[in-house]
Amino acid sequence: MPYFYCLLTVVGLLLPELGHAEVETSTPALQQLDLTHHWAGYFSLVVMVAAYIAAMFEDVTQLRKSKPMLLAAALIWFVIVFAYQQQGNDQLAVTAFKNNLQSYIELLLFIMVSMTYLNAMEDMRIFDALKVWLVSKQLSYRQLFWLTGFMVFFISSVVNGLTAGLLMGAVVVAVGKNSPRFVSLACINIVIATNAGGSFSPLGGISTLFVWQHGMLSFLEFFKLFVPCLVNFLVPALVMHFTLPKDKPTIESEQFKLPRGAKRIIFLFGITIGLAVSFDMTLHLPAAAGMMAGLSLLQFFYYYLTKSTHQSAPKSLGLELFAGPDVHDIRATELESRRFDVFEKVGRLEWDTLLFFYGAMMGIGGLGYIGYLDAISHILYGQLTPTLANILIGLCSAFVDNGTLMFAILTMHPDIPQGQWLLLTLTLGVGGSLLAIGSAPGIGLMGQAKGQYTFSSHMKWFPVILLGYFSAIGVHFLVNAQSF
Repeated sequence: MPYFYCLLTVVGLLLPELGHAEVETSTPALQQLDLTHHWAGYFSLVVMVAAYIAAMFEDVTQLRKSKPMLLAAALIWFVIVFAYQQQGNDQLAVTAFKNNLQSYIELLLFIMVSMTYLNAMEDMRIFDALKVWLVSKQLSYRQLFWLTGFMVFFISSVVNGLTAGLLMGAVVVAVGKNSPRFVSLACINIVIATNAGGSFSPLGGISTLFVWQHGMLSFLEFFKLFVPCLVNFLVPALVMHFTLPKDKPTIESEQFKLPRGAKRIIFLFGITIGLAVSFDMTLHLPAAAGMMAGLSLLQFFYYYLTKSTHQSAPKSLGLELFAGPDVHDIRATELESRRFDVFEKVGRLEWDTLLFFYGAMMGIGGLGYIGYLDAISHILYGQLTPTLANILIGLCSAFVDNGTLMFAILTMHPDIPQGQWLLLTLTLGVGGSLLAIGSAPGIGLMGQAKGQYTFSSHMKWFPVILLGYFSAIGVHFLVNAQSF
């Protein structure tokens, strides 16, 4: 995940304009305060910018990015509630905090279940099996270029972009040992395909999940972006195709067998996604409720695997220990029990990132409640056309984390039609492909294919990727004209 976040960029560009903003929101009983010129507002703005700067330099300071963000969120809401208490109506601010907290909890539960299933599939070596299968096909460099691109395009619609990108990156690194050029081009292709594939599905990334969670687009409406996202992937891929090596790599194939229960976990993950969608569309419950129901299915399945495995394991460890039982069998049984522990999978989640998003969401929510984001919204969607604003925001996602940026836009509550929400989802999703640091897959692949896929090698193809960006936007206006 890149550490150049939206608030620093937007505030740095627009801070001079904030002094002219006025926010007048009231309820019949209590009136929301305009704190944009209050000491609490200035303090919150400074704290949030400082927290983002600290998160940006995580690699230098070795300070995990969640720590400054958690502190910033706490300080911002402390001064907001304190300012409201001085006016005798702190309940209004407390309610706003709870609303932001609810949004985060729904996101947290959804991601927790999704990543738990992915960890379970990783333990079952499902991704390793897919890598071995691809490598064993003895395909040419050009065939592998297209196969990995199309596969990651569709896989990233249901699997987080970093996991999907690293999976296909492992394939191209394995087959391209003798062709650094192939590895470089294939990695660029994977980054573009991953970001494009994650943009036409609400399950494909944080930004699309935010839009779905906030009810701006229904589950099925996201798929209107399929053709524009496909164009975004195909345009640069077609140009790169003619520069790929034409020969076939020599690779040693290997045999691989999935452990018991692996295929059924894939099936349960599909059922879980179906539950999340059906809960949202038919019962109008949060998608997280369906995901939690799916987590219970995984827990029961692990229980079944544990019991059925133990039936064939040594049943008593008393006298048998003195009789010299096979210690390797006992240790294997303990390892199996650990492998079937769902809480061990939950413990392996990227909690630093999840807690960072708590700080980012609550902090941005606090700035929105103060009135700053309304002021920025008036500039972006008032002085500029929505189309131009969304295109520029998408370009910013080449430097800015798109999940945080999307939440900031949602907090602004811009009054735009469905077509513009689709455009914003598209540009924020595929805009991260413009630079190697613009998305988690790009950063991950730079580490995985170190020395072969670099920032500069990606930058050489910037004009072609930018062509794909604007081609996708043009196709969106063409095929989704009825949404505007």
